[in-house]
Order: sequence, then structure tokens, then C-alpha cells
Amino acid sequence: MSEGLSRFRHIAIEGPIGAGKTTLAQRLAAGIGAELMLEQPAENPFLDRFYDDMKGYAFQTQLFFLFQRQKQVQALAQMSMFAPTVVSDFMFEKDALFAKLTLSDDEYRLYAQMHVAVAAQLREPDLVVWLQASPPTLLARVRRRGVAMEQGIGLRYLERLCDAYAEFFEAYDGAPVFAVDNEDLDPANREADLLRLIARLERFDGRRDFFGTRVDVGFD
Repeated sequence: MSEGLSRFRHIAIEGPIGAGKTTLAQRLAAGIGAELMLEQPAENPFLDRFYDDMKGYAFQTQLFFLFQRQKQVQALAQMSMFAPTVVSDFMFEKDALFAKLTLSDDEYRLYAQMHVAVAAQLREPDLVVWLQASPPTLLARVRRRGVAMEQGIGLRYLERLCDAYAEFFEAYDGAPVFAVDNEDLDPANREADLLRLIARLERFDGRRDFFGTRVDVGFD
């Protein structure tokens, strides 16, 4: 286990679709000797239909993710008893970000009541690594990886998603946030970039910092 990162019991990797969250979480966990916890989107029975009809299936999709992620974050407490650090490719709070983006006003008010009650029972991560890239880059990655249900995602949706992440992290103060420019840096796929990221995270002791060329930091 990396000595500098062992002080973080839970490191959450976040960012929009196509940012490389899962791959980086896998490589970071392996690189520092941490446990790994991944989202399970394939378990959501509404997700395929959501990408075909976002308005029609947004509420069902969000409720499933809300309670699925609740169970996963609660399980982190058990995992961390046996490992100094757990790396996940999500944070619970991001569920509300997507809900605000996709639900109608009436649906969001109902969802928000449930989200507040659930969030009160859960612990925030100890560190959030926020991956950033431009919407065109994200779209190219989504197209390249060829997941069938994602092929209906358009540039406008990714623009709105990036804006929502920037707005969210501008106000978020639940944990330290380390933003990473994933436009030119590629720690998910390049070993040298991964080692540089680990070195920066080991030295990180503030509330907010940034690694790379600015893309859409959302804070200064």
C-alpha cells in the first residue's frame, strides 16, 4: 500500500461518461494495493430503455441507481475493515447530479426527498479524483468503445453533463477534490501518467488541486 495514500480510506473516481473512471479505478487500485469497488450499471433493468427514451425512463433509472449505490457505499464500511483503502469508480452524491439533469421538476422534487434521507446515512469519500475532458473527446471515446446502449448519446447531452459536473464540484465540500485533465494526460492507459498521478496524490494535502492543462476545472 502506498504510504502517502493509506490515509484515504475511500478514493472515489468521478467524471462524465467516457472520462475513463472504471479503467483508472482498476489501475489505481492495483497500483497502490487497494480494494476495488465498481458500479454495476448492467444490473439496472431500465438503463437500455433510458438511453432510447430518456424522459420516459429517467425516474425508474435514477431510483434503481439510488438504492443500488446506497447498498454499495454501505458495503464500503465492511470492505475498509480489511483493506486500508478502497477505490471506487463512483461517488454516491453524483446520483443527484444525474437526476437533476434528467428528471422533470416534479420527479426531481420526489427523488430529492428520498435522496436526502438516504445520503444522511452514508459517509462521504475521503478523496475524490475528478476526471475531465472536453465533450467532443468524450463523445469520440463513447463511440469508440461501442457499447450499444450508449450510441444514442449526443454531443449536447455530454455538454450538459460536463456543465453539471462543473457546477456540482464548484459547490461540493464533502471531501477533498483533485481534478485531472484527462484530455492530454491518460493515467488510465499510460503507465507514466499513472505514476505521476499517484505521486501528486501522495503529496496532496489540501482541499482542491488540479493536475494538467485546464479543461473545465469548476474551481480555482
